[in-house]
Amino acid sequence: MPMVPRLLIADDWSDYALLDSGNRRKLERAGPYRIIRPEPQALWPPGLSENDWRADAVFEAGEGEERGTWQHGPALPDSWVLHYGDLAFVARCTPFRHLGFFPEHAVHWRRIAAALSARRAETDQPPAVLNLFGYSGLASLIAARAGARVTHVDASKKAIGYAVENQRQAGLEDRPIRWLVDDAVRFAEREVRRGRHYEGIILDPPKYGRGPKGEVWRFHEDLPRLLAACRQLLGTDPLFVILTAYAVQLSFLALHHALSHHLDGLDGAVESGEMVLPEESIGRLLPTAIFAAWHKKAEPDEA
Repeated sequence: MPMVPRLLIADDWSDYALLDSGNRRKLERAGPYRIIRPEPQALWPPGLSENDWRADAVFEAGEGEERGTWQHGPALPDSWVLHYGDLAFVARCTPFRHLGFFPEHAVHWRRIAAALSARRAETDQPPAVLNLFGYSGLASLIAARAGARVTHVDASKKAIGYAVENQRQAGLEDRPIRWLVDDAVRFAEREVRRGRHYEGIILDPPKYGRGPKGEVWRFHEDLPRLLAACRQLLGTDPLFVILTAYAVQLSFLALHHALSHHLDGLDGAVESGEMVLPEESIGRLLPTAIFAAWHKKAEPDEA
């Protein structure tokens, strides 16, 4: 049977919306504020008129289109509070054009929460979750709120600071989360040597990055090594492994086959495809990332 890609649509937000896209830009709403950011995949004309593209902040890309500057008026604060459902967190305009969160990742949060809540109902032992390249921590907070014991790793001390701030904003200071500034590959391999195991692993690696001690991450070269370590970190009854990728010259099939190879023999299935945001103006779907995810095979009464 041919493999069928999945489109995972992040359509359950109230505090975030993709209002329109086109001409390599996107117009978004984050709480009460309207934001314009570059969007290389928006190779079509906008659905709204130029007059409708009014914004409180506009990101002007510098060389390489990643780092740049924000143009905004005094009405936009340095940070503001948003909600995903009843989870509160902090949004901000960062120098790398991000807003402190990636709205498309909500498609994974729902399933993570459901799997962990179900496991927590079966046992008094909290499942362990490892979040590598965890950024501002929303997936970690979702997992911790669902009853997991979370280890969150990011190479950026500033990102860990954002995550701790989000933990306070969400009122989850009492949840068992370890916030660690570390290199993802080296940390995973040390955990293997320590004999640690996890029921869930979340991977959101960049195309290129540096660890806190100058370690270099290159997606194509280092992903197989990381996946090999993650396979050894899975416990005897794992729940999920989720891998996402941005701005890499890869098909989702590459992620699918890589993850399938390393998790071969586990009682579950790999799905893969694209993560997308629904556009309010004329109903288009904006592709944002590719993914591959392994989930434990559901029992008959769970399907």
